[in-house]
Amino acid sequence: MANNCTEDEIFENIDFTKNGLPAGEYEGCSFIVCNFADVNLSGIIFTDCSFTGCNLAMAKLGATAFRNTAFKDCKMLGLHFEHCKEINFTVSFDNCILNLSSFYQRKMKNTSFINCSLTEVDFTESELSGSIFDNCDMAGAVFENTLLEKADLRTAYNYTIDPSQNKIKKAKFSVTGIAGLLSRYDIVIE
Repeated sequence: MANNCTEDEIFENIDFTKNGLPAGEYEGCSFIVCNFADVNLSGIIFTDCSFTGCNLAMAKLGATAFRNTAFKDCKMLGLHFEHCKEINFTVSFDNCILNLSSFYQRKMKNTSFINCSLTEVDFTESELSGSIFDNCDMAGAVFENTLLEKADLRTAYNYTIDPSQNKIKKAKFSVTGIAGLLSRYDIVIE
C-alpha cells in the first residue's frame, strides 16, 4: 500500500466505482454522497472520518481500518466488518441500512446504532457491551455467544435473542421486546 496520507479533505458526489479510492490513510476526511458500491477498500485506513449519504454496499473491507469513523444516512448492505483491522476499531451508525452485514467476532463496545436497519445482520460472538440500538429493526439478526451486557435495546424491535446463548446481564429491554427474549420457548404472550 502506498504511504499516501490525505488529511481534512471533503470528497463530495464522487463515484469511486470507476477508479476506486486511492490506497493510503485518510484522516479527518468527509465523504458526502459518494458511491463506493463494490469498491475494494482493503488496507485503507480511515481515522476520524465521516461518511454521509454514501453507498458502500458490498464494498470489500479486507484489513480496512475504521478508527473513530461515523456513518450517517449510508447504504451498507452485505459488508463484512469482521475482515477489518481490529486495532482501534470504532464506528457509529446513524440512519444506516446495514442489512445482511456481518460483525462476526468484532469487538465494538459502546457502539451506537441509531435508526438503523439491521435485518439479518450477523452479531455472532461479537462484543457489544454498552452499545445502543435506538429504534433499530433487527429482524433476523443473529445473536450467538454475543456479549450484550449493559447494551440498550429498549427501542429496538423485531429481534430474537436467546438469553441462554448470549450474555445479557444488565442489558436494557422494553416490555414490548420481551417476546424476542422468550421466542425459543414457543409460548404465547398477550
